[in-house]
Amino acid sequence: MKKLVAALCAALMVAIFAGGAHAQQTPAADQGQPHSMPKMLDQAIFAHLLFDQLEGRFGFAEGNTFRWSAQGWLGTDENRIWLLSEGRFTNNELDDGIQQLLYGRAITTYFDALVGIRYDLDSAPSRGWGAIGIQGLAPQFFKVSAIGYVSGEGHLAARLEASYDLLITQRLILQPQLEMNFYTKDDPARLVGAGLSELDVGLRLRYEITREFAPYVGITYLGQYGATADYVSAAGGSTQQIRFTVGLRAWF
Repeated sequence: MKKLVAALCAALMVAIFAGGAHAQQTPAADQGQPHSMPKMLDQAIFAHLLFDQLEGRFGFAEGNTFRWSAQGWLGTDENRIWLLSEGRFTNNELDDGIQQLLYGRAITTYFDALVGIRYDLDSAPSRGWGAIGIQGLAPQFFKVSAIGYVSGEGHLAARLEASYDLLITQRLILQPQLEMNFYTKDDPARLVGAGLSELDVGLRLRYEITREFAPYVGITYLGQYGATADYVSAAGGSTQQIRFTVGLRAWF
């Protein structure tokens, strides 16, 4: 299992270097000041909705899981309202139900600063958080997000996410993905412990029938660590899950 997790993480590194090699082949005119703000921003209002993950995860001993991760925004090139939603449905129970409403403002060509609220809404007791962070495209177009949270009880949390689209052909795309969740205090009611709580790693191969519609297959690893693993084990859950994945990515 550790070898598979290492292999998935290695795929992320391969994607970074592959992206770097591709970037070196682009014309020099496109490389000047990639993170500088444009002189003119379009003030027209647009809307976008992306279902990044609508997938079934099929395990050997742990049962099956339905997983969703979606985001939508409304606004201009400079100012946007973001709505983010994700969760997992396993054995008639909903967990990891995280809903976020954020205001984003462009601070460079490729990065937005974010501020807003997060609400944990699933089968466990609900929790509310304030949120502040950043998201965008790192050099070589590696998608990253880092958001910190604070609750009314003084708990702190952080979420780090990264993914990369590696084009095999114009329609066939390999996407390594990584998500890490951290907490400063235990929350036994939500089976969450302090420190690194959860690691979600995936490697998905999708085929874009159209740009907006792309089925995919892949493999995912979900692991809980530290006190979180203790809480999950005590509740009868599995703390190390490797699953075959079939899903759909779509945007409008």
